[in-house]
Amino acid sequence: MKVLLIIPAYNEQENILQVCNEIKSYSDELEYVVINDGSKDNTLKILQENNLNHVNLVHNLGIGGAVQTGYKYAYENGYDIAIQFDGDGQHDINCIADICEPIIKGQANLCIGTRYLDKNSSEFQSTFMRRLGANIISFFIKLFCKKKITDPTSGFRAADKVVIEQFAKNYPTEYPEPESTVTLLRKGYKVIEVPVSMKERQGGESSIRFFKTADYMIKVVIAIIIEALNNKKRRRK
Repeated sequence: MKVLLIIPAYNEQENILQVCNEIKSYSDELEYVVINDGSKDNTLKILQENNLNHVNLVHNLGIGGAVQTGYKYAYENGYDIAIQFDGDGQHDINCIADICEPIIKGQANLCIGTRYLDKNSSEFQSTFMRRLGANIISFFIKLFCKKKITDPTSGFRAADKVVIEQFAKNYPTEYPEPESTVTLLRKGYKVIEVPVSMKERQGGESSIRFFKTADYMIKVVIAIIIEALNNKKRRRK
């Protein structure tokens, strides 16, 4: 099966070379594409100088637009599995097999890597506020979709060929992980979670600052409600 790692990167000059080198050390056969999302630092220069496979976006599209670009790349090049893999060094390359296994066995269309399903699987559990926000978002996903997702904002996800095509054509831009999960669940796709290990960001800054966490959580919940209602209306038509 053809497997692709989609690596969105915005101002990741401190991390991106190490992330790509870890992938190469893990497997020479594992393919990846870095989506440089209009970085203002030296990310693009590092990608070019080290001949790292990448797509350069002239303007910053945000995480949703960058990831969708990766899914379009996967779709157009006939990949069977696409894995979202952060460019900040937080995702553990050794968990790739675990996150792909349910897809390969036909048990899921989307497999989400979570820190919270088995807390012993990952030493890094994020901050209290982010865990609280994840629990609240998880509550609303279960309310509208009847499915418990323990790590709804996880960016470590594997998608099968059917989901690759859907995400290539339509992918949320504001809060992509929880919104896209809701869309798939409401349409009857199989979404499961597997425990993975995650690490603290190695350098740079997260796009979600601490003081914005509460605001982010509220907006995500509103987006989930709107997405769930929109999917309900589509099914009635």
